[in-house]
Amino acid sequence: MPGDNWIQEAVSKNPGAFTRKAEKRDMSTSEFASKVKANPDEYSEKTVKQANLAKTLAKLRRRRGK
Repeated sequence: MPGDNWIQEAVSKNPGAFTRKAEKRDMSTSEFASKVKANPDEYSEKTVKQANLAKTLAKLRRRRGK
């Protein structure tokens, strides 16, 4: 089925990019994702998509208990 590896495809394009953006602002990834999602007009479309992915991956990680 096409798209089965969507997480790997999304993360492999530029691994660690969103984390670096968060660290540059002295924030955790989760804090920065929340800020971006609360103010999407202040950030690029790419950063908003990265924030959405970060939140999605965090939810998946919590469900798996990791």
